[in-house]
Amino acid sequence: LSFLKMLVFSFFFFFPPPEINDGEGHPSSSHQALKGTSKWATSLESLLEDPEGVKRFREFLKKEFSEENVLFWLACEEFKKTQGKKQMQEKAKEIYMTFLSSKASSQVNVEGQSRLSETILETPHPLMFQKLQDQIFNLMKYDSYSRFLKSDIFLNHKKSEEQEENSAEAQTAAKRASRIYNT
Repeated sequence: LSFLKMLVFSFFFFFPPPEINDGEGHPSSSHQALKGTSKWATSLESLLEDPEGVKRFREFLKKEFSEENVLFWLACEEFKKTQGKKQMQEKAKEIYMTFLSSKASSQVNVEGQSRLSETILETPHPLMFQKLQDQIFNLMKYDSYSRFLKSDIFLNHKKSEEQEENSAEAQTAAKRASRIYNT
């Protein structure tokens, strides 16, 4: 019996079932990938992968006076993609001056901040801010993110998404009905 279970599992693993479509060739809602607020609610990582999610999260953090956290995280992500020593030096200095120096305009609260001196900016590397970025990510994940999911910003966006989805489903049902009765 266990061999049979493994065989069935491997069959579905290597040959997933075909996508189920509604009458118009669109994937049925039960088989679509999560989108919008549903996806944002699965994890902070999912939220940060969606530009609209980042926008709403920033809006929330701004109200909490901690928008600099997500801005620092985003700047570090962008920094990792930077090519060329000169560009890395410029961006590293910009991140340092904006978020990490004692005179920073949007200073983030990280441990070990004082240990990162300006001398490290001369020999930048893509992961030079990783430890600090991880601290900020964890701060957001275990503090701000859970409050965001309960916030009016998130809940109102979720409600408007659901209303749009219900309206679209009603229109699709009406189209199907008209095709059935007009044939």
